[in-house]
Parts: sequence; structure tokens; C-alpha cells
Amino acid sequence: MKTILIVGSSRGIGLQVAQQLTAARHRVIGLSRTAGEADTVHHNTDILNGELPAIEETIDGIVYCPGSINLRPFRALKADDFRNDFEINTVGAVRTLQQYLPNLQRGNGPAVVLFSTVAVQTGMPYHASVAAAKGAVEGITRSLAAEWAPKIRVNCIAPSLTDTPLAAKLLDSDAKRQASADRHPLKQVGNSAHVAAMACFLLGEEASFITGQIIKIDGGISSVKN
Repeated sequence: MKTILIVGSSRGIGLQVAQQLTAARHRVIGLSRTAGEADTVHHNTDILNGELPAIEETIDGIVYCPGSINLRPFRALKADDFRNDFEINTVGAVRTLQQYLPNLQRGNGPAVVLFSTVAVQTGMPYHASVAAAKGAVEGITRSLAAEWAPKIRVNCIAPSLTDTPLAAKLLDSDAKRQASADRHPLKQVGNSAHVAAMACFLLGEEASFITGQIIKIDGGISSVKN
């Protein structure tokens, strides 16, 4: 049994990761502003404001899930939009990893899973601010994978648009959902279970030879033209 810390464990991908891990009899510590439905040890936390909770026990894995979808034409983006996206996607992850690194260093086969977006490596219109922030996350992934090897593995998942509460406005009609599905070679919209399954794999022993990777869960949109 592993002990995994999940930031953003109450909704979307974070909740699904928590549910899959607890179903596999792992212990989950959740940090989020509200408690989720998974069987976790929950700490009510705003990752960007205030102190992070002190955790004394050993942690075997960290999953940082908070993110943003701020899709606007570049001319409409303000400097604060870039700052806000950077804070939630990048600074929050940095704060988490710095706070709990001592716990992670004591872990059994410790691993970190961060999240990017397919729009970093595949240019997409209206994604400038979130792609900039997530590009920083990909850089942190590779840098820490090198710095923390061989003890701690660090990987990143880059999904396409995923059916979560965060993406609700982009999928709130049959027409929008179908249009999104049609953009993908696999002709479907990804869901949180698809992404969570990869996160759980990357935390486990089966992934012990994988680090520094940006893994795309994107229905083929970044690499297949059809």
C-alpha cells in the first residue's frame, strides 16, 4: 500500500485518481478547497493562499491536478491572465513539491505526476496563456526528473480537452461535444478515467523505468492526421 498526496482531489481528474487509488487499497491524502467523494484524508486547502498543511508521514507519490482553461484571442489577454494561469498551474505545483519533498524522499519508489496540455507541443489558437504556464510545467518536469534521479521519478501527462467540470462550458451542448470529438482521430472526447488511469500507472512499480516524460492522452490529435 502506498500513500499518495493529491492536490485538487475533490473534482475532475483529481477525484478520479483518488477513487482509482483507493479502489486499489492505497491511502490518499487530499488537498483541496472542498472535500471530494473519494475515501481520502482531506485537508481543506487553498493551494495559492495561506500555509500548506503540515504532514509528518511518509509520502510515496504526489499528483498535482489544479489547472485552468483560459481560452481567448491573444489581443484580449491581459498580463494578469498570464500571471493567474502561471500561479495556479506552475507556482502551485512548485509550492507543493517544495513543501512535501522531505516526505517524498522517504517514500517507497516515490513518484510525481504533473499535468500539462496537448496545446504546449501542438500549437492551438486561443491557448497562449495556458500553454505558456503549462510549458513551464513541462520544463519543471524534465528538470526535476534529472535533479531527483535516481530516487524520485517525475512525469507529466498532457491531455487533450477532457470531460471534467473545468471544461464544462466547452462541452455544454451536443453540438460542442460532437465538434470536439470530431477534431480527434479517435472521434471521442476524453474523460477523467482515461487520464487518471495513466496517472495511477505512473505512480506504480510498473512505471519504475519511466521518468522525465510528457505523455499525451489526447485521442491522437497531436500526432495523427485523418
